[in-house]
Amino acid sequence: MAEIKTKATKVSVKDFIANVPNETRRADAQALLKLFEKVTGWKAQMWGPTIVGFGSYAYTYDSGHTGKMCAIGFSPRSTNLVLYSGVDPADPLLKALGKHKISKACIYINKLADIDMAALEKVVKAGLTATKKLCKEKGWPIAAT
Repeated sequence: MAEIKTKATKVSVKDFIANVPNETRRADAQALLKLFEKVTGWKAQMWGPTIVGFGSYAYTYDSGHTGKMCAIGFSPRSTNLVLYSGVDPADPLLKALGKHKISKACIYINKLADIDMAALEKVVKAGLTATKKLCKEKGWPIAAT
């Protein structure tokens, strides 16, 4: 089985964000860092080279595959901000968010100026709640970082 690349690292979150090349993306990442810390009450930690994660959970799939992942997080990618929120793509909270795209596991935002920040805070809270619920249902341990 291939080794999982997305693991918690010792890289400084503040250094990572300070080195985001695009000024708008860097400022947005700093704002997201504050928002996620406020919502979760957890310290940020780097997961792999580009994900700023909060909390962690250990999972075991029916296939027997096991691993560990951040409970919630974001990545300031060159093309957009990616939120690993845990929120259901059909959640009505997303309608109030503003301009975004969504996949099964991620929310894609061009820039925070396109988003209602109060709605984003609600989405992040809902995503964290959903992740905690899933972990409880599956018997997966979840912890602060």
